Formats: sequence, C-alpha cells, structure tokens
Amino acid sequence: MAETIPAGSTTDGVIQVGHQATDARVSAPASYDVADFPVPHGREEDWRFTPLERLRGLHDGTAVADGGVKVEVTAPEGVTVETVGRDDARLGKAGKPVDRVAAQAYSSFEKASVVSVPKEKVLTEPVRIAVHGEGGTAFGHQVIEVGAFAEAVVVIDHTGDATLAANVEYLIGDGAKLTVVSVQDWDDTAVHAGQHTALVGRDATFKSVIVTFGGDLVRLHPRVVYGAPGGEAELYGLYFTDNGQHQEHRLFIDHDTPHCRSNVAYKGALQGKDAHAVWIGDVLIRAEAEGTDTYELNRNLVLTDGARVDSVPNLEIETGEIVGAGHASATGRFEDEQLFYLMARGIPADEARRLVVRGFFAELVQQIGLPELEERLIAKIEAELEASV
Repeated sequence: MAETIPAGSTTDGVIQVGHQATDARVSAPASYDVADFPVPHGREEDWRFTPLERLRGLHDGTAVADGGVKVEVTAPEGVTVETVGRDDARLGKAGKPVDRVAAQAYSSFEKASVVSVPKEKVLTEPVRIAVHGEGGTAFGHQVIEVGAFAEAVVVIDHTGDATLAANVEYLIGDGAKLTVVSVQDWDDTAVHAGQHTALVGRDATFKSVIVTFGGDLVRLHPRVVYGAPGGEAELYGLYFTDNGQHQEHRLFIDHDTPHCRSNVAYKGALQGKDAHAVWIGDVLIRAEAEGTDTYELNRNLVLTDGARVDSVPNLEIETGEIVGAGHASATGRFEDEQLFYLMARGIPADEARRLVVRGFFAELVQQIGLPELEERLIAKIEAELEASV
C-alpha cells in the first residue's frame, strides 16, 4: 500500500491515512504514573497484537525486580559517563512514558546511566554501551545527551537473558548530530520492552538504526518529538523473526513544530512456525507544523509458511501547508523467480537464497556506517538463514 500527500495540498480538519482509525494522540497517552494506565487485556488498540502472557508480568504490575542487567560503557575521551539517582533533572526531559510498561519501568528503576557529549565535540570513535542480561527481571533507564553542534555515534548492544523493561532518552542539542544503533541480540528466552524517546533540537539531526534478532518477545516503541524548527529524524530498522518469536516495533513521530523532516524505513524477514512481526508507524502532523516533510516505509519478506506479519502505517494531517507526506507498506513471499535466476547462472540454491535476503537488507545495514558492526549483522542474518536451509 502506498499513499502520498503532495506539496501544496489542502486539508479540512484531520486526514487519516492507514488502516487504524484512531488518533495517535489518544492511542499514546503520556504519564510518569503507572496508575494512569489501566492494565491492558489485549483488546486495546495498542496491545491487540502483543501476547500479554509472554510479558511475564511487566504489563500488570506482578513483575518483581529479582534479576539484573550489567551495563558497561566504553566512551572516547571527553565524554562524561555518570550513574545518577532518580532526582537527576535530565531524567524524563525527552518525554513521558506512553504505556503502562514504560511507566512501570520509569517508576521502578533505582539508578540511571547518563552519557554526555559536550557541545561542539565531534567524536571520531563511537560510544559503546553493552547491556548484558544476567537473568531475572530488571528495570532500566538511560539518557544520551549531545550538546549543541556536537556529533556522536552510539551503539547499544543487548545480549544475554533477562526480562527487561527500560526507557532510553536522546537529548540532541541545537545543530547537533546523533546516530544511535540499538542491537537486540538477546538469548532466545529473553523479554525486552522499551521506549526510546528523542528530543530533537533546532537544526539538529537524529538517526536511529534498530536491529532486532534475538529474544522470545521484543516490543520497542521509538518516538520522536521536535524542540525547535529545522530538526531532522531518520528512523531505520531491520528485524529477523524466527520460530515462535514475537518482534514488535511501534513508532510515533510527533510533528508539532514547523519546518521539520522525518524519514522512516523498516525491513523485516520472517521464517518458521509462529514467527510474528508487528510494525506500527504513526506520524502526526499538527496544525502548527507547517513545512513538514515526512515519509515512512515498511517492507517484509516471508521466507516460510507459518509466519505472520502485521504492518500498519498511519498518517494524520491537520494542515495543508506541508512539503510532502506519505507512506508505503508491503509484505511478500520469497520469490522463486529470483532464486531461479541466480541458480540458472550456476549459484547453488542455498547461496542464492542468502544473496537475495542479504540484498533485501543491504540498504539498511549500510546506514549503520560502522564496518565491523555491519559485518557482524550480515553474518548473523546468514546464520539465521543457515538454520532454515
């Protein structure tokens, strides 16, 4: 499905483009207080795709912090790494939790990690944050703060086993550039629910690359808000959903500021019985956000029978004074014609299959910009394919 609202078009009230007849502001309330969110039962729009019983109590208050995750930060010179208490003024600055799990995480963590890049500092090496699950249930909070006109790349790597609910905040100063690569390479038994909120400053640039492979259930909620005109946000994602896995990515971009831009591109591959991927893309262009330019794309490749994809792009527009807005979503099976074309040129079937899937993901992998990480992810994709061939 693809629909575009061209530049100069006019609207009367709210235009809703997509499959979900709901206002993004209503479906995503915000509060620090868990009590402000009713316990979900699976019939709510925000939860209807999520197998609640597999959240292990993160959604209803029965989860107890009886485990932990080990967080290690490796940062270049000049970057400040702090462990702070709940009273630190930077916590919650990007935005409030928008569902009960995020609110539970916010009210339950004891210490938060804050990584600060000073203004005008241009990092030549990435900041690396290793989050390793050590079993049990844990709640976490991280803040990445980039000062005005600074430039940084941050890699957040999730491994091990845990039931984790966490919030991550990105504070991008005026004129700053931040690229974040979040890798979910959990053990098969892990559960991870997280809200990522970016506050983009004047003329600042934010790029997010979310990569999801592991875990029994992963449910991520990336969000973007703009603090001043001129902000740009690029949200990329790739996921490989295997036997029995549930991987859910729910994006929301709130264009409430004039002359800002956003671009979203997520791709997923699925294989195996009961593999389930969910992608929700919500973009809201408010009446005051004149000059907005936005587009979102989701593509899914189903490699075997028994896999399921739910892809729901939504676009709400309250002003006709925009540069452009549109979305596209498509899900298809592995094309035998592509496989035949390669095999007819002497390439074995297994290798041809890997080449097709590798090409499907190549555009997004290249957005990472770190060769060693790109090679690792390609190797991971090929290992997943190897298991099914």
